[in-house]
Amino acid sequence: MIAEVIGGILSGSLALLADAGHMVTDAMAIGLALFALWIGDRLEDAERTYGFRRAEVLAALINALSLWIIVAWIFFEAYHRIRGIEEAHVEGPLMLIVGTLGLIVNIIAAWLLHGSSEHSLNVEGAFWHVMGDLLGSVGVIISGVVIIFTGWNLVDPIISVVIGLLILASSWSLAKKVLVVLLEGVPKHVDVEKLCGQIEDLEHVTLVHDVHVWTIASGYESMTAHVLVDPDISKEQTDALLRRIREIAGEEHQIHHLTIQIEQTVSGCTEDHLVSFLLARARSTF
Repeated sequence: MIAEVIGGILSGSLALLADAGHMVTDAMAIGLALFALWIGDRLEDAERTYGFRRAEVLAALINALSLWIIVAWIFFEAYHRIRGIEEAHVEGPLMLIVGTLGLIVNIIAAWLLHGSSEHSLNVEGAFWHVMGDLLGSVGVIISGVVIIFTGWNLVDPIISVVIGLLILASSWSLAKKVLVVLLEGVPKHVDVEKLCGQIEDLEHVTLVHDVHVWTIASGYESMTAHVLVDPDISKEQTDALLRRIREIAGEEHQIHHLTIQIEQTVSGCTEDHLVSFLLARARSTF
């Protein structure tokens, strides 16, 4: 980051300065990710029954928003240079040297983060910051080469805009995942209709309703449901049924925080979420 700040000032390159500014938020993103991982392990208490597991989701949201702020600044500066409001002579050789060093550093950082980014929205946020930097370094190298051989300084702000668009595209995917979690949407890997159908196909089960599936934090999915069973089901059969439901939810749908309410009558139950779909499905089987 320090090398890119100095190189950006000395070379007059917007792409280098943009990449340096992005590196500042990279350091913040990784620090925020580490803090979220640490605080996420704090024990639950009576006031926070899920502990601080959502801290990683909030960290990922902050990372996505910070990326958009950086892109807005890049676009603003690029606009001024493209319109000729700000004229700048860019030193291509210095850009090429600093950009190459930045690329090497970012490849190493991305490689270190990539494995964990598949299992944590928080780490994924930090990973996309680093990937944005990696793309920035590639852009700086391209700008340096073009300026060295052609002297066309306008390529610098143009490449900066391209880098900004690539960062927006990558961060949008992260933001969508975060919003699904915050809005308590169904995790992408869970097919609720298939899950309910599998439970309804079990012996002694009449109907599944009031089904809710959501994500607390990465790898920590929850589900609640009411299961209507035969009125004459025994305790042993009920225990076996619950074990089978847990197996279906856990092994086939990766849901490990499960709350099932067994009902032998719908009398007094006011919850009707997903009843219409399941009743239609039941009618179609006859």
